[in-house]
Amino acid sequence: MTIVGYWRIIRPVNSIVAGLAAALAYLIATGTLIPSVILLIVIVTLITGAGNTINDYFDLAIDRVNRPDRPLPSGTVTTTGALFFAGILFTGGILLSLFTNVYCAFFAIFNSLLLFAYAKTLKSTPVFGNLSVAYLAGSIFLFGGAFAGLSGIVDTMVIALMTIFAMLARELLKDAEDVPGDIAAGAKTFPVLYGVRLTTIISIIITIVAVSVSFYPYFRWGAWYLAGIIPVDVIILYSAWCASGCRTPECIKKSRATSYLKYGMFASLVVFTVAALFSPGH
Repeated sequence: MTIVGYWRIIRPVNSIVAGLAAALAYLIATGTLIPSVILLIVIVTLITGAGNTINDYFDLAIDRVNRPDRPLPSGTVTTTGALFFAGILFTGGILLSLFTNVYCAFFAIFNSLLLFAYAKTLKSTPVFGNLSVAYLAGSIFLFGGAFAGLSGIVDTMVIALMTIFAMLARELLKDAEDVPGDIAAGAKTFPVLYGVRLTTIISIIITIVAVSVSFYPYFRWGAWYLAGIIPVDVIILYSAWCASGCRTPECIKKSRATSYLKYGMFASLVVFTVAALFSPGH
């Protein structure tokens, strides 16, 4: 057991980026930042780290084959240590959320329970696992907005929905890439059950919904926002379209659809941030 092992098991970069996304959501909701948003960053980092840890705990058998370098299969963290560590992180995040408001506390508690359920059960279920990941990604923005109250949740609803739909499309496409391995492992993902072709069609439809949602903030931020988000929407639509003719996992991988979709999601964050900073009234 080493401190480095415990540091690695939380996926520090991913956890901290998730925390920063919560602060970004508060900025989008209010057009400003206050010192106490540091609390949001810490809460999300702790709970995300706990989710990553408990995920590795339940994935130990798989990781022994696919990722033997990870802390648990490599022995730098014990299973008992990982379970105890995840519990400490979940508890710390939830307790800190009690110093925010009732909305943030609700998201912290609900998401902690969902992260545990995902790692233990939902991950191996078709669609529900994908929906869980998509919701958890989008809810970070709702959590950050919730720090400003109900109005903050409303103001971050669009970017949360965009993220949920885009992540759902990306998760389905990632599952389509992993069909051979999932079949070997006995995982019943959507593309394993219903095929790569249908998965790509549904992903395109979901992506169109995500893009459609993105136009709503025009009524809040005006034409400059529209000028910024339209090129991003084109990237997101192109990402899904790249995989439109694919019928095999290899084709999905070669299309790089999941990578392009990720770039489009990051670009949308930039547009939302700039719009929040420079919109009238801020």
